[in-house]
Amino acid sequence: MRKLILQMQISVDGFVGADEDRRWQLWEWGDDSAWDEELKRDFNAVFTTIDTILLSRKMAEEGYLTHWGNAARKYPKDRFFAFAQRIVEAEKVVASDKLGTSRWERTRVVSGDLPREVNAVKQGEGGDIAVFGGAGFASALIAAGLVDEFQLFINPAVLGSGRRIFDKGGFGRLRLLGSRPYASGMVVSRYAPAR
Repeated sequence: MRKLILQMQISVDGFVGADEDRRWQLWEWGDDSAWDEELKRDFNAVFTTIDTILLSRKMAEEGYLTHWGNAARKYPKDRFFAFAQRIVEAEKVVASDKLGTSRWERTRVVSGDLPREVNAVKQGEGGDIAVFGGAGFASALIAAGLVDEFQLFINPAVLGSGRRIFDKGGFGRLRLLGSRPYASGMVVSRYAPAR
């Protein structure tokens, strides 16, 4: 079975989004990145195992696919942005009861019972499946027990309040798969549910 990998930027105190408008992420997906070269390389390595991306309707409609498609065209030779080309090439699945059909290339819409639909995608052929958020969608996937691996990009920031992703799932134990600090101050910790 294919793994569903949830990848999120998170603060040291466990928030994935700030209540106030603050620059807290080392990289906020624009042209400016405070990520070090080793972190950039390791981030791209994740995409070598990914061939499907699961998105919420909101994320798709807010321009995720357009943004990374533009980045792939803007930086075709930049090794850091190799992941953007992988996003373009990957199959995309948008979970939505509000969309009837997809208006994006290589993208299909699934609707109905979220666990049933996501498990059907996981049963398919191919590499792993990546999910990048937002907070509500990530929370729903966690609460349904659908995430096989958490990749938490822990930014060197404390927000004090904000949006979380583990609020709905209740108690759960995780098994550490690996943790790595980077020169930029980022720590990437990978966990799997301890089943």
